[in-house]
Amino acid sequence: MLTRTFLPTHLLVSRCFSSVTSKTLVKVGDVFRETRVFSSEDVKAYAEVSHDCNPLHFDPESARKAGFENRLVHGMLVSSMFPRIISAHFPGAVYVSQSLHFRSPVYVGDEILGLVQATALRETKNKYIVKFSTKCFKNHKELVVLDGEATAILPTLEMLQPSSSE
Repeated sequence: MLTRTFLPTHLLVSRCFSSVTSKTLVKVGDVFRETRVFSSEDVKAYAEVSHDCNPLHFDPESARKAGFENRLVHGMLVSSMFPRIISAHFPGAVYVSQSLHFRSPVYVGDEILGLVQATALRETKNKYIVKFSTKCFKNHKELVVLDGEATAILPTLEMLQPSSSE
């Protein structure tokens, strides 16, 4: 039931493949991307699970009175793009940390580009600790809405899908 609720049917995957071989390993500098449009239904479903029913997410007038153009998408919902992008390329990845800086509001209906770039790799006990730079943009990569860093433990450096060049 939760899977059906939270897997968006309108997710747009946008990847440019740098090299396709039978076995592609992640390396520092590899970039992974995904595009998503957050809907009213996404905001409602997130609010039900998180119990964050702030009127800024549901009432356009409240949002305008607070200085925003329209209803806001929850910042943590936007940031959920990062573990989604990582796990799409590395099944079994364990997401262990995330720092976030909310730079600009995201409104219902905005198209958001999420980028995750490998910045450091370290092997430990047959697993790999990978640090990623994380960013979300809107307006065709003109405006950073969210950025930070994430760390994940990967069972292998082999990617399920190749990365794109940045």
